[in-house]
Amino acid sequence: MKAAALLLAGSVALAGCASDSDDAGSGASGSAESGDLKIGLAYDTGGRGDKSFNDSAYAGVEAAIADVGGTVQEASPNADASDRADLLTQLADQGYNPVIAVGFAYSDVIGEVAEQYPDVTFAQVDGSVDDAGNPDNMTGLLFAANQGSFLGGVAAALKSETGQVGFVGGVETPLIQSFQAGYEAGAKAVKPDIVVTSQYISPAGDFSGFNDPARGQIVAQGIYDGGADIVYAAAGGSGIGVFQAAVASGKRAIGVDSDQYESVDDPALQPVIMTSVLKRVDLAVQAFITDFADGSVEGGTDVVNDLSTDGVGLATSGGFIEDIQSQIDDYKQQIIDGEITVPE
Repeated sequence: MKAAALLLAGSVALAGCASDSDDAGSGASGSAESGDLKIGLAYDTGGRGDKSFNDSAYAGVEAAIADVGGTVQEASPNADASDRADLLTQLADQGYNPVIAVGFAYSDVIGEVAEQYPDVTFAQVDGSVDDAGNPDNMTGLLFAANQGSFLGGVAAALKSETGQVGFVGGVETPLIQSFQAGYEAGAKAVKPDIVVTSQYISPAGDFSGFNDPARGQIVAQGIYDGGADIVYAAAGGSGIGVFQAAVASGKRAIGVDSDQYESVDDPALQPVIMTSVLKRVDLAVQAFITDFADGSVEGGTDVVNDLSTDGVGLATSGGFIEDIQSQIDDYKQQIIDGEITVPE
């Protein structure tokens, strides 16, 4: 087994550090025909080290490599993320197969790249095959983030002492709006009169909102100052700023994507992170690579990870929601049973 990785910033760096190895896989069916897998991993804004979405994807690749062998080539977009198509193209050119794109923003480019490389299998985290133009050599790895966020709203409402909670979104896109919708619905399911204040760091098209902790802190501080005592951060790397605002205000926060209580570098932030809304990107990526290795990937399809598969949920690190776990579990089961329909 080989577990080598080079973290590359931008397409020029990736081109300059290309591997000379032969292609390790082929076909839209997704199979590794010979040798170790060569996995291409193109990150979302912020790259590895975001303590959230990107890191979870990398953890899934690491776990898969431990199981089936292979190497991974990492690539991060440039500052304005204008080189996403170049990253995918260069990974495919250099023989990486499968190629995994992390984040919905790749939806605009992955379909065209997949069409140009029919013998390479692509996957997109948070991207649907339909949105990419239905390439038959792509798999969409989707998550019912609204369901997980609903449980986050339940927890916030049960723990709030002021009757007011908040939401900070990184970029105002339909995907992040689904986090907001689920969170607000969950909070109001518990307390119909609760006040939910929701704000975004940047508008649609400006992806800097996912990697700007300073602005995240400013936005969250305003919500805390307005009376909220718990704020949910669906903001990627900017979420660290929300946690910092929680510390400064003596309030609490909810993380996103991974267990941020466990992943934050600064232990001073841990006491304010009462839970995180998990998207098990790691498990989804690991399963995709494992399926690719044994030839069982079905191209042209989406795989949806929801509460019924534990693809989304709440972290319990720190023990802050232990006293309300039974109530959270009750709402979870109602969603699984179809008794509650969570808005998107």
